[in-house]
Amino acid sequence: MADYTLAELAKMFDHSLLQPTLTDADLEKGFLLAREYQVASVCIKPYAVSMAKQWLEGSGVLVGTVVGFPHGGHLTSIKVDEAQRAMDDGAVELDMVVNIGKVLSKDWGYVSRDIAAVVEACHQRHAKVKVIFENCYLQDEHKEQLCRICGEVNADWVKTSTGYGDSGATDHDLALMRRCSPPHVQVKAAGGVRNFDRVLAVRALGVTRIGATATKAILDECKARLGG
Repeated sequence: MADYTLAELAKMFDHSLLQPTLTDADLEKGFLLAREYQVASVCIKPYAVSMAKQWLEGSGVLVGTVVGFPHGGHLTSIKVDEAQRAMDDGAVELDMVVNIGKVLSKDWGYVSRDIAAVVEACHQRHAKVKVIFENCYLQDEHKEQLCRICGEVNADWVKTSTGYGDSGATDHDLALMRRCSPPHVQVKAAGGVRNFDRVLAVRALGVTRIGATATKAILDECKARLGG
């Protein structure tokens, strides 16, 4: 017997609506899909947060967005302002990108302050933060230090990638992130999770959230396997 239900797996999904070519009509279809499948959240482009809030009102599906996306090169003050505006518009989960160049420079003081500023601003308003590493550009030592920093500043999740780098969520990286993060920091897999078997695999590694565009196909497969 499966150790999960369709509803439990659905609540692992942040339905990603970040592709640059999505029209308003495409976004609306995405919101309806998220409502129908009762996923955890949608992850929407910042300009569309208020639209998402209207479409998802009363559905139980949370509104998420991105900060410093996709390269993390914004000034920290701009990231904080972007987070504040997103929360004003209705976002309650924010996926922020680290400053990748500063990570590669090992300027850990800067990196820590950058993440901490966004986390503090969001936690003051009871919003949650997922910190995107973009692992394809990093060595293990960078990932390990980022996990330590995220634990110290009380980030809510560490996340593998934007989905727009050279690779996504690998078993190696997910195991490392779970091992190097304290228990209060969860792990989100993003990039390359496109079928049901892959969902089960990352779940077994300790992943609690998944960023996906193939949400419907994956959850339909889950429903079929459960005989629903």
